[in-house]
Amino acid sequence: MSVDLPLSVVVLAAGQGTRMKSRLPKVLHTIAGKPLLEHVIEDALRLEAADIHVVFGHGGAQVREALAAYDLQWVEQKEQRGTGHAVEQALPAIPDNHLVLLLYGDVPLITVPTLQRLIAAAQGDALALLTAELADPSGYGRIVRDAAGRVQCIVEQKDATEDQLAIHEINTGMLAVKADRLKQWIARLDDNNAQGEFYLTDIVGFAVADGVTVNTVYPDEQCEIEGVNNKRQLAELERAFQWRQARQLMEEGLTLRDPARFDLRGTLSIGQDVIIDCNVLIEGEVALGDEVYIGPNTVLKNVHIDAGTRVHTNCVLEDSVVGKRCEIGPYARLRPQSELADRVKVGNFVEIKKSQIATGSKVNHLSYVGDTTMGANVNVGAGTITCNYDGVYKHQTVIGDNVFIGSDTQLVAPVTVAEGATIGAGSTITRDVPAETLTLSRAQQVTVEEWQRPKKADER
Repeated sequence: MSVDLPLSVVVLAAGQGTRMKSRLPKVLHTIAGKPLLEHVIEDALRLEAADIHVVFGHGGAQVREALAAYDLQWVEQKEQRGTGHAVEQALPAIPDNHLVLLLYGDVPLITVPTLQRLIAAAQGDALALLTAELADPSGYGRIVRDAAGRVQCIVEQKDATEDQLAIHEINTGMLAVKADRLKQWIARLDDNNAQGEFYLTDIVGFAVADGVTVNTVYPDEQCEIEGVNNKRQLAELERAFQWRQARQLMEEGLTLRDPARFDLRGTLSIGQDVIIDCNVLIEGEVALGDEVYIGPNTVLKNVHIDAGTRVHTNCVLEDSVVGKRCEIGPYARLRPQSELADRVKVGNFVEIKKSQIATGSKVNHLSYVGDTTMGANVNVGAGTITCNYDGVYKHQTVIGDNVFIGSDTQLVAPVTVAEGATIGAGSTITRDVPAETLTLSRAQQVTVEEWQRPKKADER
């Protein structure tokens, strides 16, 4: 984003979060699988900030480690003396000619368009505040305006008069202002108030006294300004964020059977006429081609699924690639490095791991295929497994085109089953199987005529 001044973002993330009742620092609790603080940092990066300063306190080492992948300036607030004191810790490292944008590490759903409007409102030496009208403003500082509607000051709830408590316009805490102005006003703060803290909100009164214009901006949605102080609020913002994602995807053409039971913890790209049923969890990077159907209670993580494929109920697919018009499930699992070509069928209670399965092959029932290269038009009978692990190493199974494998077969790797071979049901295959042959390994069936089933003593 282009602004008149270089942008410095200050993120306050020093709160202990005692109401979370957790050993994990509050800003590391997650929404959509991502720490609250990371949501805020990513917004700052989208704004093309020159630098990002994170003011930390409780659990500082843990917080820094969790966000180590980002280029951040870490600032410790050793004493908790209010928001004015917290911001003051970051100011020495910010040049006077930068615009400062103040954000909060526990307010994760703020959006870039809202912040862009806030930044624009601070151009021309103004102080810009993000405010909101709430039906119940309890707990928030109130925006006090004069008869002409100009902002005069912010009054914290504990210091407000009865008339001021009746005001419904509240301060969100987010603001933008030029750094040199902010430094001057921060230096004038005192702690002569009900909480004995240095209120950052007092700078609004200083701005008015100095003749500086105070502009206000409203968010598009109330959830943008809501913070997390306990697990209930965390869950509420999780649903708000998921609804935001669901709404965007539906606008792009996705059919969601129940948007309230959809969770996206990563990115999802879709083709046309994609349908996702209820209770589907999507993690990492997932791509779904045209006319893909995802059944209920399914987990997709880092998968690409091509056009026309149907994934039925209760499946788990991870780090895999699936071709066109495949049928998967119900109750199937694709583990990492599985690759299915077109028209492959992976049926109920089948697990595929680190295997490539060529066009038209079927593994329909109660089977495990691991470390395998399988050709086209193979039929794998129920209960078949590849025995790929000898206790130390994994070994490869190779199955040629047009192979038929009877039910309850064990393929003990390393082993190759050549093209067109048939393996009889109940076989244990330990040596390579020649092409176009029938191979089976069974003990001779014996019937013992005089045998009696054992009985308990009182049944004799």
